[in-house]
Amino acid sequence: MFKFLKGVVGGSGTGLKDLPYNIGDPYPSAWGSWSHFRGTSKDDGSPVSIFSLSGSNPQDGHLAAGRNGVKRLRTVRHPNILSFLHSTEVEALDGSTTKFTIYIVTEPVMPLSEKIRELGLEGTQRDEYYAWGLHQIAKAVSFLNNDCKLVHGNVCLASVVVTQTLDWKLHAFDVLSEYDGGNESASGPMLQYEWLVGSQYKPMELAKSDWVAIRKSPPWAIDSWGLGCLIYEIFSGMKLGKTEELRNIASIPKSLLPDYQRLLSSMPSRRLNTSKLIENSEYFQNKLVDTIHFMEILSLKDSVEKDTFFRKLPNLAEQLPRQIVLKKLLPLLASSLEFGSAAAPALTALLKMGSWLSAEEFTLKVLPTIVKLFASNDRAIRVALLQHIDQYGESLSAQVVDEQVYPHVATGFADTSAFLRELTLKSMLVLASKLSQRTMSGSLLKYLSKLQVDEEPAIRTNTTILLGNIASYLNEGTRKRVLINAFTVRALRDTFAPARGAGVMALCATSSYYDITEIATRILPNVVVLTIDPDSDVRSKSFQAVDQFLQIVKQYNEKSNAGDAAGTTSVGISSMPGNASLLGWAMSSLTLKGKPSDQAPVAGANSVTPATTTTSTPSSGLIEIPSTAPVHRVSSSTDFADQPTPPSPTSTDGWGEIENGIHEEEDNEKDGWDDIEPLEEPKPSPALANIQAAQKRPVSQPVSQPKPQAKSLRPKSTVKVAQDEDDDLWGSIAAAPPKTASKPLNVKTAGAADDDDPWAAIAAPPPTTKAKPLSAGRGRGAKPAAPKLGAQRINRTSSSGM
Repeated sequence: MFKFLKGVVGGSGTGLKDLPYNIGDPYPSAWGSWSHFRGTSKDDGSPVSIFSLSGSNPQDGHLAAGRNGVKRLRTVRHPNILSFLHSTEVEALDGSTTKFTIYIVTEPVMPLSEKIRELGLEGTQRDEYYAWGLHQIAKAVSFLNNDCKLVHGNVCLASVVVTQTLDWKLHAFDVLSEYDGGNESASGPMLQYEWLVGSQYKPMELAKSDWVAIRKSPPWAIDSWGLGCLIYEIFSGMKLGKTEELRNIASIPKSLLPDYQRLLSSMPSRRLNTSKLIENSEYFQNKLVDTIHFMEILSLKDSVEKDTFFRKLPNLAEQLPRQIVLKKLLPLLASSLEFGSAAAPALTALLKMGSWLSAEEFTLKVLPTIVKLFASNDRAIRVALLQHIDQYGESLSAQVVDEQVYPHVATGFADTSAFLRELTLKSMLVLASKLSQRTMSGSLLKYLSKLQVDEEPAIRTNTTILLGNIASYLNEGTRKRVLINAFTVRALRDTFAPARGAGVMALCATSSYYDITEIATRILPNVVVLTIDPDSDVRSKSFQAVDQFLQIVKQYNEKSNAGDAAGTTSVGISSMPGNASLLGWAMSSLTLKGKPSDQAPVAGANSVTPATTTTSTPSSGLIEIPSTAPVHRVSSSTDFADQPTPPSPTSTDGWGEIENGIHEEEDNEKDGWDDIEPLEEPKPSPALANIQAAQKRPVSQPVSQPKPQAKSLRPKSTVKVAQDEDDDLWGSIAAAPPKTASKPLNVKTAGAADDDDPWAAIAAPPPTTKAKPLSAGRGRGAKPAAPKLGAQRINRTSSSGM
């Protein structure tokens, strides 16, 4: 018999040297004669707990009981019972005697009494935590008594340990025995090792060794009494000294008192079954128990229940014990999000709980879950991740962003939801600094090229602002090929006034990246034109920009006159005051959501949000931006916000051939800069005068033009514009700059029929479904009332969704 038990206990090891764990420092207390040590695995260093029991005689009763405890712990599995990992029994010479020691290795735990002192909880939070712990131990005892027909025999404070997630678990199975109440012929002790139980923990029948009465009692009678002893010890804060102390009920909560008294009934048959205690006790009905219970059975809840729960969880978490939230709720929440059982609002709660962690703990416990969530196909999850990216983006490493996060985020650039496209765009303000140059130029800038001609005017505006903000992360060659073209040829010629203003601000914010030739020949001529812009805010920004760039030119001139021309080709001064709002622009909700808005003046440079935000954005959940298709009504207002939003006049201008899986539409546009850079070579003053005059002239459309005719003309005019206007607006981003300095602007082939107006093909005003004069609108660079041009504009409207 001894050899059999020793074989069961021995596990996979034959001695201490074969124990695959390192034994560390001991805890000050443990159950019975056992010693409790901290330990680590020799394989991966993970923490464990190691229990040891020693004796000089292999037939010693303590060792026999210990072997019984090891066998029971290995075979009884329950979430609220200590998890067994390994065991062994070794012999060692201690002087002239041989010492026998049993080792049990379990999950890392610490004695409940030590954890209670460490947490130091008080008041309601203490009662909630105790209620949750007692609830767990009651479930373990009920499992043993009712399901397994086993009697633990010594439930008390010393037999409870606490895991790293603050769960309470039952152990100390040395006395554990089968309940043999149905065996009438049995006359000996039912609990073979009951002598290990302290007299203060024994109910009357066990103290008297009345085995007949014990066998007639229900299986839970002894352990219900033990649970009452545990309740007394945790609330009184003292170890039970004698049975009479159980009558002192001053420290027992009033809601638990009736159940406490029933557990300690003098009649075994009337003691409260632990399963009934769990079901009926008022004491277990509190926020902490309910919250953890909901999380543990989350997969059984429907979507409405989940959504309601997770929306309340952030505020609820503030009311619960902080240690329990971080060590228990946070891992549960992360796991449920990772495996898809949690709803998108759970991400808000996860990040709020994560904000209470240190930076190191946040990186270990929260970031891995977030990185995995980026691969989710759930659009609501993707929206939630992007909405909160400022809370965790800085904690992501550059390698993780470039290799794992960005490839998933980039799918949002081409999403059908304008709201998701805008969130993706704004997220780049946080992530761009962590992207490699290869990803920036080979992927990101190509997506931004398409977004700068997006149908949503706010997205076009935000794209310009983002470029201004991330310019410092681009290498010099890329900046030279991209920035001026993006800001002057596209942004400054946009039909949306805030987009033009953003282009001016972006030029000023990036002034230090341009040499004097670019400033004089390409930037100033484009900005000066906007000093007569119909929008007062754009005019104001333009005058400030002109002053700034003229100051740069003057500085160059002064240095040249002083004989210090060397090294002056790249000079710059600090940005104008309005540029401080670039960051605010990008992070504000900058969308018109496609809704017509009442005519209102555009806000100033430092307060741009009111000018562009006309609808409120809900704080969470997926928000679909209303379509920007033209509205079927004719408005007398000349404000472009009241008109349907077509693709930008430069919507056929590309920054470069879109690669890396970015597929264009059927009317794939051949992008080109060469035909649309009239400002690269100095223009004679008459040409500039023509451009300014063209801006002032109203553009009219033929009123009698029928809608079907406009549709029939679409293939002809649209194809011509795509072919002749769009020959690489930004240049292929990875290619060298154009070899020729300039090319003549072929306007006639684009359908504009005017050689004197080089902007006519790319700066046509936004169309409407019903023709109307735009006398106060932006007819910049457009020739008035040519029938062919009118048909072309109607075609653009039809292509935007009419």
